[in-house]
Amino acid sequence: MKFDAFDAGIELGGLRNRDDIRLLVCYLLKAIDKPIEKEQLNNALLENGLANYFEISQAITELLSNGAIDMLIIDDEECYKILPRGKEIAENLEMTLPKTVRERAVNSAIKLLTLKEVERENRIDVEKVEDGYNVTFSLMSGNDELMKLTLLVGDSMQVESVKKNYLEDPIKLYSSIITALTV
Repeated sequence: MKFDAFDAGIELGGLRNRDDIRLLVCYLLKAIDKPIEKEQLNNALLENGLANYFEISQAITELLSNGAIDMLIIDDEECYKILPRGKEIAENLEMTLPKTVRERAVNSAIKLLTLKEVERENRIDVEKVEDGYNVTFSLMSGNDELMKLTLLVGDSMQVESVKKNYLEDPIKLYSSIITALTV
């Protein structure tokens, strides 16, 4: 196999061939079957060391120019979706990519899409106070606020940590609080 892609940041089992990177982008977009933000697409491939950032950008540019994918703007974000030509490429060649690469990319993309949806459905407000930061989490169900919780944290690193952990599974926190208060 010809290695013609930059391999900085690539982990063992990652892609070092430009054709494979283009194919993985098509495969990923076909598998999730809905538009994905540019940042989410990049992160899905970078998170697992599957491809180099510059190679991903080049692959996207080439796929846009040859009509395999399309770019659209959703909520002021640049997003990509698969076109029929890209689906055909993915269907005909997907088995040339290692199964683990395909699975890691799709699982990562689904996780990122789910996280984005959770962020849209739940509010987190941060307010600087004398002793640190008040972080207020609002768990929403449609227009109904199921829970509102405010924590005092010491610094901005803790703010980011509690926000990240909350967004990973807000229902888990809600269930734990309900259980603790009712049992």
